[in-house]
Amino acid sequence: MDMQGILARQKAAHLRDGAPTAEQRIERLDRCVALLVDHAKAIEDALNTDFGSRSREATAFTDVAASIGPLKHAKAHLARWMAPEKRKTTPAILGLFGAKAEVRYQPKGVVGIISPWNFPVNLTFAPLAGVLAAGNRAMIKPSEFTPATSELMKTMFGKVFSEEEIAVVTGGPELGEAFAHLAFDHLIFTGATSIARHVMRAAADNLVPLTLELGGKSPVILGKSADIGVAAARIMNGKTLNAGQICLAPDYVLAPHDKLDSFVAAAQASVAKMFPTIKDNPDYTSIVAQRHYERITGYIDDARAKGARIVELKPDGEDFSQQEHRKIPPTLILEPTDDMKVMQEEIFGPVLPVKTYRSVDEAIGYVNGHDRPLGLYYFGDDAAEREQVLRQTTPGGVTINDVIFHVAQEELPFGGVGPSGMGSYHGVDGFREFSHRKAIYTQIKKDIGPLQAMRPPYGPAIRKYLAGQLKR
Repeated sequence: MDMQGILARQKAAHLRDGAPTAEQRIERLDRCVALLVDHAKAIEDALNTDFGSRSREATAFTDVAASIGPLKHAKAHLARWMAPEKRKTTPAILGLFGAKAEVRYQPKGVVGIISPWNFPVNLTFAPLAGVLAAGNRAMIKPSEFTPATSELMKTMFGKVFSEEEIAVVTGGPELGEAFAHLAFDHLIFTGATSIARHVMRAAADNLVPLTLELGGKSPVILGKSADIGVAAARIMNGKTLNAGQICLAPDYVLAPHDKLDSFVAAAQASVAKMFPTIKDNPDYTSIVAQRHYERITGYIDDARAKGARIVELKPDGEDFSQQEHRKIPPTLILEPTDDMKVMQEEIFGPVLPVKTYRSVDEAIGYVNGHDRPLGLYYFGDDAAEREQVLRQTTPGGVTINDVIFHVAQEELPFGGVGPSGMGSYHGVDGFREFSHRKAIYTQIKKDIGPLQAMRPPYGPAIRKYLAGQLKR
């Protein structure tokens, strides 16, 4: 596949046509919305094929509706986002004489999008909302782990966009590596931290600016004032959505030592209510591939061998050793130790370790002793404790008294910190992420004294000015 040629044609078209108008950007966003609406059933079919069994309602919610929302939000606000932003001059006296300072938001050009397999449609279209709102063109490399969905998206975009506007390229790891080496004007990668290191090295060859949306081990701190029943229901909903195959899924729970048994009981009750059956229940999603299935079950086996208490939240009589698809029931690992693999790697599955603590300082210390996570979740009504958690931890984002929900807020930036990512997007933050912020200063016409004083020969005026500046 001639990816270099596609990129060259897109860059040439960008230079030829210049920055698109607000109306042109809106029309491109409208085309994307129409694609999602018109292909909703096909998207459900493709993802069900790729996963083996994936909840159609979950797909409609997370991959279709949750993609339309960002596109419509960008459409409603982009004209205001595009407006030049006035800034004050330095020194301020220049502004009084007519000097001007402003920031203009200019399309970067061609943005590369490498999207993952867990929400392949949403994590293509959601960044695309900011990319198109900012006036860019796009090349998209979807995941090879969801081939039916990737080919469907290639067909979808090909129907309504020219290759100069949006191009989709499909293929395996070798094509993905070559894609990351292309000289884009910006590149956004969503996926594993281990792969991001390779993407970042590849992008460095051309000094391509990066947005990395990664993951890690997003903790839940269950405060002593938390409503255990409500918290367990919301945590287990987040953990079982897409069978935990979410970058923001709650990865482990830190619970007060005297609340462990009540949390386990509440988690069992909430799962039983959501999933009266699991093995043949279309609402419960399969693990995407055998390799990931073996990785996740390996975490459980390793924790059991090292002494953890394992609680499978499954209906009586359901045997998961013999099944058509790769389903793993929600599984709690109680009092795990740091030598267990489940506490060392991002789980990305329906397995939830639960550790206990005796003071909130201990819980915060545990979080801060590990890589900064993509998300952090606090449950409780203690305002002082909540503020302590917010002040003393540094996650990418936070949801209080629920999990994951901050990612759905278009008015909030979404991004990680260090190993959980760099850069952020969604809403206006996505528009700015994919725009070049061009600084423009307009000098006053009249060559007044202060300007003349800045040029040789230097005299009393410049010395007086410097004396005023060189102060503590």
